[in-house]
Order: sequence, then structure tokens, then C-alpha cells
Amino acid sequence: MRTPTRGAVVRQAPGKYEVVDLEVDDPRDNEIQVKMVASGMCHSDDHIATGDIPVGTYPMAGGHEGAGIVAKAGRNMKGIKEGDHVVFSFLPSCGHCRWCASGMQNLCDLGAGILQGPRANDPSSYILQLPDGTPVGQMAGISTFCEITTVSVDSAVKIDDDLPLDKACLVGCGVGTGWGSAVNAAAVQPGHTVVIMGIGGIGINAVQGARHAGASNIIAVDPVAFKREKAQELGATHSCASMEEATELAKQFTNGQGADSAIVTVGVTTGEHVAQAFGSVRKAGTTVVTGLGDASAVGLPISISELTLMQKRLQGALFGNSNPNWDIKRQLQLYREGVLKLDELVTKTYTLDEVAQGYQDMHDGKNIRGVIVY
Repeated sequence: MRTPTRGAVVRQAPGKYEVVDLEVDDPRDNEIQVKMVASGMCHSDDHIATGDIPVGTYPMAGGHEGAGIVAKAGRNMKGIKEGDHVVFSFLPSCGHCRWCASGMQNLCDLGAGILQGPRANDPSSYILQLPDGTPVGQMAGISTFCEITTVSVDSAVKIDDDLPLDKACLVGCGVGTGWGSAVNAAAVQPGHTVVIMGIGGIGINAVQGARHAGASNIIAVDPVAFKREKAQELGATHSCASMEEATELAKQFTNGQGADSAIVTVGVTTGEHVAQAFGSVRKAGTTVVTGLGDASAVGLPISISELTLMQKRLQGALFGNSNPNWDIKRQLQLYREGVLKLDELVTKTYTLDEVAQGYQDMHDGKNIRGVIVY
């Protein structure tokens, strides 16, 4: 059986999101159908529209940061039932592959298929289709830009019913990716000096993570004054418009050595961004690359001698090196305790029909995080 719904799709890349009528499959075993309450508008979905991130199926229904209420539930190993409140993890975790079993759920083997479009366990089957029967791909296997979506329980985390879903949705990608980039990937410690390059939906949470980890100096870098101001509201001790300024500031705090770590969270990351961050850290310092850019771009303009002789570390970070089945819940507990700020991240809310405007506002530097509320 299929249920009618509406969702924002991209028909080609480059392209723009448009809202269309869709049909969504009822859940099979180990799947749930969710009536969406809210979806964060992450830059990665814009990368799908621009073509920076290629996908396997067009049309593709976007959205990978969302929360809602279970409307239908197949038999499933997590015991999720109708009426439960869930947050989606944009990276599924099976719980038993090498990576899940060794505490690296963000690298679960199921993640290999999140940009292809069909069901992960059945490449011939599409959960979404247009009314004329045309298959529609599911972004990250969840497509949170749909009013109703059906997903694998591997992508769902049950949460307490009293948590506001329009804020909880943010821990499904942006919060965990930024927070974990500081806490997990950069291994920020008390007293550290940290440079965070790019203060959008990811970078602002790297600021929060560095603050939680006890960094003494948190330098937020962004050319947009609004974003620098927001960073200081959420924990940055200093803000700069350029990496040149931030690097000199970090040296002032460290007797000329440089930052202990630099985290790259630029919306469209280039090799030059990575090189600037790499040059800002001290001997044995860490550069964490979290931002995405042109998937076909190769090469980093960094000195091999500097990498070797200064014993610097260059670290990629996917979902902040998180274990979503645990980290989503602990981040929501931190929110409940008033430690992690979620309400303050939401600059503006939109309807589903305003999705294109939301991304225009993001490009214009007006948003830290836009949220679609259904």
C-alpha cells in the first residue's frame, strides 16, 4: 500500500527544490512510517541541488535532519511502535558490522548507499514515487523534506515524548556533526586554543562542543558579522573575519605556537580552506575537515615537510565521529539540562512550500539554521 504525501525534490543538478505530490510505501518489517514535525535545512541538501554531491537517482527528495511521530510501524528489532517520537540519524547504523561493533557507528557499512536513492536492503525498490509511478530517490534513506516518510529503523532513534521535536530534529545532523568535530575528532581539552572556520549550522555547534570540552580560547571565523556575533553568544571567546587574523590571534594566546586545533566547517570547502587551517595549528596540532565541497576536487596545497616535521595531524570527520544511537540521546540530555543550546540555533522557521526561500536565506548569510515546521 502507498500513502499520499508531499515533498521537496530536485529533478536534476544543478537545480532547485520544488514541492510535488508523492506516494510513500507503507513500512515493511524493520521500517516505520513517520509523520514529520520538523526538518532542519542543512547545507548538504543544497549540495545535492548544486551538484557538489552527486546522487544516484533523480528526482531526489531532500532532507536528512528531521524528527516526527510514528504513524505506522512494521515489526522491528528496536521495538519502535505507533505514537513514538523519533529523531532520524542521517547515517544509519546496523549495530553489528565491524564499524558499529567497534564504536564507530558513523562509519556503518549501510552508509555506503545513502546517496543512491532506493532501499538499502533492496536496490530494486523505491519507497517514494511520483503519482505517475516514476521512482523518487530518498536522501540518506529518510527524506525529511516530506510530510510523511517511511524509513529503516536503522536510521531512527526513539526519544522522550516531552522533548520539542522542532528543536530535537537538529541533533540528527548539524549538532552532532559540529559538536563531535570538536569533542571527538579534534579531541579538544581544557585550556586549548581552537579555531573554527565557518560559522553556519555545523560551525556553531563546533563552538558549543569546544566550550563543553573546556577550551580556553575559541576563535570563530566567518566573513559575515551576524554569524560572528551568534558564535560569541553560544560560546566563542573571540571572532575574526579572516583566517589570517585568527591565526595571529591564536599565536598570541600560545606564545607564538598556533592553535591546538582548527576545525574546517565552511559551507563549500576547498583545498585552500584546509591549507589555511593547517597553517594555523601548532606542532602536533590537529586540523579537522568537516565541510564538504566539490566531490571531484583533489589535492591540498599544504607542505609535506610541514606535515612531517611538525608532526601535524589532518583528520576527516563524518557526523562528528559520532555514535548516533548514543550521542543523539546524550545531546538531548545536555539540552534538557540547559547545557547544549538548541532553541538559539534556529534563526527562522519555514513551511515546506518555502524551502527554496530557506536556502536562498542561507546563501545570503541570514541563517544559522532554518527549520521547516510541518
